[in-house]
Amino acid sequence: MSKLCTLAFLLLFSWLVRAQTTAETSTEPTQDSIKKSGFLKQLADGYLPTKYFNFDLRYLVKYNQYEALRTGLGGITNDAFSEKFRINSYVVYGFKDHRFKYSIGAGFRIAEKTNTWLDISYTDDLQETGSYPFLTDKRFFQLFEPRLLNISLFHKIISRSISLEYQLSPNILAETQLSINDINPTYAYEFALNGANYNLFNLSLAKIAVQWSPFSNFELAEKGVEEGEDGFPKFTFQYTKSFKDVFEGDFNFSNFEFKTIQQIQHKNKSLSEITIVSGISNGHAPLTHLYHAYPNNINKEKILRRFSVAGTSSFETMFFNEFFSDKFTTLQIKHALKPFNISEKYKPQLVLISRFAIGDMDNIDRHQNISFGTLEKGYSESGFEINKLFFGFGLSFAYRYGAYHLPNIDDNIAFKFTFNLTL
Repeated sequence: MSKLCTLAFLLLFSWLVRAQTTAETSTEPTQDSIKKSGFLKQLADGYLPTKYFNFDLRYLVKYNQYEALRTGLGGITNDAFSEKFRINSYVVYGFKDHRFKYSIGAGFRIAEKTNTWLDISYTDDLQETGSYPFLTDKRFFQLFEPRLLNISLFHKIISRSISLEYQLSPNILAETQLSINDINPTYAYEFALNGANYNLFNLSLAKIAVQWSPFSNFELAEKGVEEGEDGFPKFTFQYTKSFKDVFEGDFNFSNFEFKTIQQIQHKNKSLSEITIVSGISNGHAPLTHLYHAYPNNINKEKILRRFSVAGTSSFETMFFNEFFSDKFTTLQIKHALKPFNISEKYKPQLVLISRFAIGDMDNIDRHQNISFGTLEKGYSESGFEINKLFFGFGLSFAYRYGAYHLPNIDDNIAFKFTFNLTL
């Protein structure tokens, strides 16, 4: 399994490098730097541009425990196709569950100055149970997403949605979404409520997300708002309301999530980053729409059998599906020391990391046929990374301590690769 993932990743990486090289050598010298810069920006955003259509690199190759290899194509039309209308779609196939997943959507620009878009979409796919993606983070792209390799707990979701994304002000991005969702867990889960057991259910959701960047510098350009200098801290808020008996919705509940990121650049060229994430759910929410703390440790006994790739903001010693919460807070502190100036091109960097999570769950007996713990005692881990040792790869070490320290010392240790690529 791990060999297959590594091979797929290396093939994708080499293809991207060849694509970059082609783009660099096919232009005149006077245009080369401009086109190279534009190509790299598109690539960093997760797109491979063509004349009318930008391919979305998120859908090319992925791997997880439920689908095994997941591969497909996706993308979105660009401004050369139309500046007022866009079509986005993807189709992927899982080689273990033998099932196609897909999405089709269209968007209409309502106001150019505030970059306001009205979007509609239909999606038939999987979603990780306990995850809580922010609407305003949907364009976040990583060439390699290490947590995906070991996720096993998914639910099938068929979603029909309409959304409105808009720039309330230069520093405030917002998105509102209304959706009707059919949820079918892929594992033997039942939600017990009022004498009935639900193993599949319908949710009618209204969601609003706001991203506030008060210290970033923005400019009102001809085609909307463009971000200049990136400032911190940043704040993201998200509220979700589920309505019972509206479009056959089964449950009433509300969720609220909050995230803030602060970066401090020190005079000695070291960098500190503090990230706080919190969420709370009220009402009758099934496990699919509650919270985990983004664990990233494989459920295997030996350290070397758990050897994988560390994430950027995950708990490396916390086992998958070990904890769930209906209220939680996580704190992550990273301090990146000044890179070691070994040579002009070889500059590895030491990063010190500490993470803490606390949470709880009411009415845990409603969630049947699945076993998990809660975080009311507070979960702690600390460690370090040595990044960019070889072609973007490095090493990480983390140790689990405190109230959830395990009797077997080996079970508290996570030793993994890191991967950092700057385009």
